[in-house]
Amino acid sequence: MLAALATAPSRPVREVSALLPGEREELLGEMRTAEIPDATLPELFARQVERSPHSTAVVYEGIRLTYAELDERSNRLARLLAGRGAGPERLVALSLPRTPDLVVAILAVLKTGAAYLPMDPEYPADRLAFMLDDADPVLLVTTDGAPVAGTVPAVTVAESLTYPATPLTAPAAAPGNRAYVIYTSGSTGRPKGVEISHRNVVRLFDSTRHWFAFGPDDVWTLFHSYAFDFSVWELWGALLQGGTLVVVPFTVSREPEEFLRLLVRENVTVLNQTPSAFGELLRADAAAPSLGRRLSLRYVVFGGEALDFARVAEWFTRHPREAPVLVNMYGITETTVHVTGLPLTEDRARAATGSIGHAIPDLRAYVLDAGLRLVPPGVVGELYVAGAGLARGYLGRPGLTAGRFVADPFGRPGERMYRTGDLVRRSAGGELEYAGRADDQVKIRGFRIEPGEVEAALADHPDVTQAVVLVRDERLVGYVVGGAVDAGELRRHAGRTLPEHMVPAAVVVLDRLPLTANGKLDRAALPEPVAPSGEGRAPRTPQEEILCGLFADVLGLQAHRVGVGDGFFDLGGDSLLAMRLADRIRAALGRALPVRAVFEDPTPPGWPGSSAPETTYGAPNSPRGNADTPRSRCRTRNSGCGS
Repeated sequence: MLAALATAPSRPVREVSALLPGEREELLGEMRTAEIPDATLPELFARQVERSPHSTAVVYEGIRLTYAELDERSNRLARLLAGRGAGPERLVALSLPRTPDLVVAILAVLKTGAAYLPMDPEYPADRLAFMLDDADPVLLVTTDGAPVAGTVPAVTVAESLTYPATPLTAPAAAPGNRAYVIYTSGSTGRPKGVEISHRNVVRLFDSTRHWFAFGPDDVWTLFHSYAFDFSVWELWGALLQGGTLVVVPFTVSREPEEFLRLLVRENVTVLNQTPSAFGELLRADAAAPSLGRRLSLRYVVFGGEALDFARVAEWFTRHPREAPVLVNMYGITETTVHVTGLPLTEDRARAATGSIGHAIPDLRAYVLDAGLRLVPPGVVGELYVAGAGLARGYLGRPGLTAGRFVADPFGRPGERMYRTGDLVRRSAGGELEYAGRADDQVKIRGFRIEPGEVEAALADHPDVTQAVVLVRDERLVGYVVGGAVDAGELRRHAGRTLPEHMVPAAVVVLDRLPLTANGKLDRAALPEPVAPSGEGRAPRTPQEEILCGLFADVLGLQAHRVGVGDGFFDLGGDSLLAMRLADRIRAALGRALPVRAVFEDPTPPGWPGSSAPETTYGAPNSPRGNADTPRSRCRTRNSGCGS
């Protein structure tokens, strides 16, 4: 740098490269041209049907579908959808519970050439209505008797049973056509739809094949919501390789011990988890080591949020170092699920460096400064991603697309790169290490959250004039200024438009927001939320006292603050904490408490072992129906369920 400044003393410092000779070439590496298979997802699925028509494709409780059966069912629905207007570059919304019909519907939509729009029934009605209005799908596939919002024509999978099972002959999608649109949190208060093509998804598996060597003997789980793009990796990871996809019932996904039993029973070999969900599975594994020893896992793939390396190190205390292979993967919806990968050894996990590894071969990861210049190894910069995984953009938002998908100064003419907003540094060995965010965006339990959207939901209340949201102890906290407003009512108000993971765990009402001397918000001066205090009566029996004590302990409250009539979610509980509460009650009382019991009645008298012993729930190994319906969960959430 000094030599460059001496040569041209009038040159601005910001234009002088801080790289050593040869470093630029080393950081950029060889510009690779990825050879992407010229195929769509239905075409690749059809090849698997040809290879192994009688192999098991989908498992759900007592149901097993072969590849041929799945193909025929999806053909029938595809014919119905095509006859109602589905086709290339059109959207079909899906609002279905997690059952084999969901897999059938996704395949059917893609066979028509259309793209699917996932609408998780768990989301609030107002948010789903916004997505329908914003995306303008031609059809909505839902269940019999489900309420339909808006004017979108609705169909059910059952309606297709009389249609022919032969494939459609109409023109199908091209590799560059949309495959799905997934909505993510938006900083302006509006969620935004990310458009992903068939080519984006196909190349993801093609370019990572040498990392994993997935095959027809692998058994995967569909554990995550299909509105979360980790599900794309789970679904197609199985079906494009001829493997088996185990659809995890929603209730089982919230019961770590039951989920562990499912992994053993179905001989699952590929498990994908957010670190938060894996933390709960670790608790179940520690409580039932004999069960954990029967696992058949080959890979555990982490994604969705920053990994706590210390939790991974705990896994190695009970399981062999060689199998399963644990892989930390970093990714973004706009770059098609995954960007980087890092196999984890016990030593690396204990070192806890925060590394996210190297980029997938057909992607390029740049670490740049504010002037879009490469920074030297060891220096923190913003991560930009270029290559074959980049989304087409944001649905109907050309301005936002242009601001985030920018010209790649290191690529070929016309190539773009995506500005992630994540801060990273590159190690001397070339690995990327996560260092935080360049903006206010946060991740909670694997979900990307723009605080601005949560602030907008709080500010929408008629008695609120200002709202600020930040993260404290890995939980969202809202600060509002307004009239006589109740914090619990504000959480319920936010829950009418926000999904459960975006509802603040606590809301603090202030007379005014603290400001710095320069008139800016003084975030450091915002007070810690005061622990909520319940209003229910005091415990009268030893059982009630134990339950209220565990309730308080899980929420970090003093025991006397919780009464038997207080709601777990009203006092700041969420779905992850409900899992921990169930685990604590199981350990303390020696009886199983399904997590769904906390959702169905969030007060201690409604739980087994309280003053209502006649209440019974299915044992962990008993067959389940869909008792935990989307409609009943919506009633729980809107009555104050924070998560």
